[in-house]
Amino acid sequence: MRAMLIINPSSGKEKAMDYEERAVGILGKRHDLVVIRYTEKAGDAAKFAAEACDGTYKTLLAMGGDGTINECVNGLAEKKQKPAFAFVPLGTVNDFARALQIPKKPKEALALLEDYHTKRVDIGKLGDRYFMNVLAVGIIAEAVYDVTPEEKSKYGHFAYLMEGAKAFRNKTPFQLQIEVDGKEAYHDKAYMMLAAMTNSVAGFEKFAEQAEVDDHQLHIFLLKDLSISKAVSIIPDLFKGNLDSNEQVAYFKAKSIRVKADTELVVNIDGDEGVPLPFQAEVLPEEIQVIVPKQL
Repeated sequence: MRAMLIINPSSGKEKAMDYEERAVGILGKRHDLVVIRYTEKAGDAAKFAAEACDGTYKTLLAMGGDGTINECVNGLAEKKQKPAFAFVPLGTVNDFARALQIPKKPKEALALLEDYHTKRVDIGKLGDRYFMNVLAVGIIAEAVYDVTPEEKSKYGHFAYLMEGAKAFRNKTPFQLQIEVDGKEAYHDKAYMMLAAMTNSVAGFEKFAEQAEVDDHQLHIFLLKDLSISKAVSIIPDLFKGNLDSNEQVAYFKAKSIRVKADTELVVNIDGDEGVPLPFQAEVLPEEIQVIVPKQL
């Protein structure tokens, strides 16, 4: 059986290329042939990952940032003959890697291929797109589009927090209607909605502490108040993983969700701009087989 190695040459300050030889060497121990693909533009990783679902590949290894990993998941999703997926996280936030306890140091991440311990994990589906971390709606969610590559490189995931904090000045609630598993669960004003697949959101590994990568659930948080006084009470709960019990936050779990708003809003899908509301999303249980640490 073959292995495919997808490399984004520009990821991680162009560090991906430094580990190509090591990756090929490790893959070569378990596979007859290692096929290497280099991404050049958006969409390449998804296309290559889909090619690896032809039944001749045992493993797909990706080295790249959050966007590259997301594309690979999109290429693998709902294919009949998917290879096991491994990745070296070279992104700014690396929420998927945090949730799966995959080391952020490339050498340590590659070492997981030696043990080849796998776990089936959930992903989400929204229309014809797939996601593994989070859906977000609201002004703060949209503010992350203004984060520049330079800011991400300098401040890491805190760049998103700083840009989001600026949105406090222009906060405006919107009327939101949410159905979970076919039943109305919320119809009121809100400032932001997050639907998390994993415990880690924007680099906060306890944001949705109750979320598991294979629990078949979306964990939905609605921020009902964004005043300074209320925000002070939310911050400690954010770091402790207690958002679900904060009185300013509505919390639900669901296998599927439908969201409508009374104003023009766009859903953010794993950090990228998605589609206008309304939208409907669902969980695809244990859709991807991922190479992870033995203790997971």
